[in-house]
Amino acid sequence: MFGKRQRQPEAQAKPQIVTIQTLRPAAADPVAPQRAQEFDGLRKAVFDALIDTIDMKRVGQQDTEIARREIGLLVSDILAAKKAVMTAAEQEVLLTDLLNDILGFGPLEPLLARDDIADIMVNGCRPIMIEVGGKLVETDIRFRDESQLLNICQRIVSQVGRRVDESSPICDARLQDGSRVNVIAPPLSIDGTTLTIRKFKKDKLTLDQLVRFGSITAEGAELLRIIGRVRCNVLISGGTGSGKTTLLNCMTRAIDPTERIVTCEDAAELQLQQPHVVRLETRPKNLEGEGEVTMRDLVKNCLRMRPERIIVGEVRGAEAIDLLQAMNTGHDGSMGTVHANSPREALSRLETMITMGGSTLPARTLREMISKSVDVVVQAARLRDGSRKITHISEVLGMEGDVIVTQDLFVYDIDGEDAQGHILGHHRSTGVMRPGFWDRARYFGEAKNVTAALEAAGRSNGGV
Repeated sequence: MFGKRQRQPEAQAKPQIVTIQTLRPAAADPVAPQRAQEFDGLRKAVFDALIDTIDMKRVGQQDTEIARREIGLLVSDILAAKKAVMTAAEQEVLLTDLLNDILGFGPLEPLLARDDIADIMVNGCRPIMIEVGGKLVETDIRFRDESQLLNICQRIVSQVGRRVDESSPICDARLQDGSRVNVIAPPLSIDGTTLTIRKFKKDKLTLDQLVRFGSITAEGAELLRIIGRVRCNVLISGGTGSGKTTLLNCMTRAIDPTERIVTCEDAAELQLQQPHVVRLETRPKNLEGEGEVTMRDLVKNCLRMRPERIIVGEVRGAEAIDLLQAMNTGHDGSMGTVHANSPREALSRLETMITMGGSTLPARTLREMISKSVDVVVQAARLRDGSRKITHISEVLGMEGDVIVTQDLFVYDIDGEDAQGHILGHHRSTGVMRPGFWDRARYFGEAKNVTAALEAAGRSNGGV
């Protein structure tokens, strides 16, 4: 039903408009341009009449096909009562549009169904922007008015027990598939409600797929698997949209199925495949300003839940010190992500977040805690051509004076770019044959695999 027509942006050109017709078949447009304004007015009138007629709660509990048939009959009756003349194709467009508004997420439905879209950005009632292939492009889809947009935002956030209104204009939520949602409404958003959705692919990525995409070499991927298996404490660092959560999902696939894992997130989006996973999610304040559960509360509580691994979706505040203490007190193999542009900066950000959380520990003490807690920092980056690469696999060796000592095992070197503006580069091993976690790997029976992966990387000079 959802036919769509699309133009892909040219490689060398600036982002072009992507024509995504949400409700039209492959043939000619069912709604003629000269009838567009009249059609929009009729659609609004029919929608208002439907809302006054149907029981929204009952319809929401029905099977989609049954609800579609019932709403279709009601729409036909309303059109007959209004003596509106429409073609069969126009009625199909009208019905699908109304069903999306009543049962789904309105104009977002066809975009959410596409697996090639990474981000959906709604800026008020202006055309919706999407990210395809690492590039931002504009669609011809938009919300009719602010009321429709805010209603859809309310429907999304209410699914996870949250709300967005004038008293609580900022909200983080998630869709059922784990896609991340952020809403910021007026008066904070001056030009209308802004909705941002970070979509996750229906088919979850694996390290092998990252190898095929060129994000890492096969030797580097094997090293990441070993790091996950031997219970190294891992910090995944990167900028916004660099693929930190995706990489974290990929690395958790190496965790033994018998281990008990507890995840702590602001909006639950991790997709772990192990059978023994406990998922915890923060909670904002209620209307009375009470009942807030912070990330730090979750991390503290999960220490009492007999976890074998603690995974924090994103470390962004005072919970950093609780995660470090967990890593350093028997919860080996814990993982988390942090926003930073390099492995060393990631460690500095941990220190900064702990200090901003009210810690009065001396700087040297904090750095010693970090150096003893974090074993490996994996750096992800989104390059200017839209591609995503794992640029560093670095290990933390300890302290030298007042400085945390790190050592790169794998790095990505940029060689230049081709005629189409695509970044050219290669991954390479730094030549380290016995990393700092080698004794840990030997304890888990993985020492030979570590050596084999590093030797293979050295022979292939990192690959491409």
